[in-house]
Amino acid sequence: MKLKSLLPALLIVALASSCDYQKNNRIKQKDVRQGDTYVYGVHPDSAAAQTKQTYTAKPELEVKANELRAKLYSAKK
Repeated sequence: MKLKSLLPALLIVALASSCDYQKNNRIKQKDVRQGDTYVYGVHPDSAAAQTKQTYTAKPELEVKANELRAKLYSAKK
């Protein structure tokens, strides 16, 4: 009896894994920022200009972030 109820589930899993799932779920779009060195860098292997920005550290924001983490995640234990 269990084999008869398990067989359709195994068949569905086998069929779903054998097909090319999400093959046609893509949208071809024109990249409006193609060639932009700020986004993609000067070469495909180089870092983008926007990743080179650095910000000054603000310790008061780190304290606030730790307080929020404690508030959000301490109640789940």
